[in-house]
Amino acid sequence: MYQILNDKPEKVATLSGIDFIYPDAKGGVAALQGVNLDINEGEFVCVLGPSGCGKSTLLKIIAGFLKPSCGEARMGNEIIKGPDWHRGVMFQDPTLYPWLNVQDNIAFGLKMRKFPQSQIKRITDQYIELVGLKGFEKSKPYELSGGMKQRASLARTLVNKPTMLLMDEPFGALDALTRQNMQDLVREIWMKTGNTVLLITHDVDEALALATRIIVMSRSPGRILKEFAAEFTYRISGSEHEMVRYKPEYMELREEILKIISSQNERLKLSQHNPKILLERK
Repeated sequence: MYQILNDKPEKVATLSGIDFIYPDAKGGVAALQGVNLDINEGEFVCVLGPSGCGKSTLLKIIAGFLKPSCGEARMGNEIIKGPDWHRGVMFQDPTLYPWLNVQDNIAFGLKMRKFPQSQIKRITDQYIELVGLKGFEKSKPYELSGGMKQRASLARTLVNKPTMLLMDEPFGALDALTRQNMQDLVREIWMKTGNTVLLITHDVDEALALATRIIVMSRSPGRILKEFAAEFTYRISGSEHEMVRYKPEYMELREEILKIISSQNERLKLSQHNPKILLERK
């Protein structure tokens, strides 16, 4: 079985006592509360939780797009103070410049970092081939399918060789077959590169198919309710590709995660009828 993690993995990112409050006219809306999380080198971490639980806020804090209201976010030994190419980010909507072709979109980050032109061409060609877009180098984004746009967006992110890849539901708008193909591609690239990956998703099966660790969050304000170790991604990449989802251990873990998320949704319904439940929770 392919294995990335070692006995004493290095911490890539650390969140300590993270709270985040979005300001509003009433004093603010708490999105995260008391989040502590270590992300280790080579891990593929998937974050699940009810809608509005702060999953994307968590990713944006690690990316450096948001600063925590309380607590500390670190990349290695450095406090995260803003966006950085060491943390590559993919969103649900592909971040491609419509006036640039595929090759120029993928090369954009290297150009901004002033790489030599010969090196830019060589590296860009490698990543175009890696994501399966060879032959589409001169195509504009509007000429591509949704899956091809995400492949180009993935290459554009990876070409900078980030230490950590942050993915915020990047496959949510794709059809089922394209989504599975993208999952397979991301798994293959992760195994080749050893990148550390944090994926935000609302799909339990997607998390089980990709993660080495699954984080389940509470409804807003988001807290980490439970963590699960997982290894199905290694089996899916091998000879058991089609059978893994029918294994008893897969079904049991899936059911346990769904029950936790379902209980959070039920609690929200109850709290809407009885505000005291909110107070008890806090």
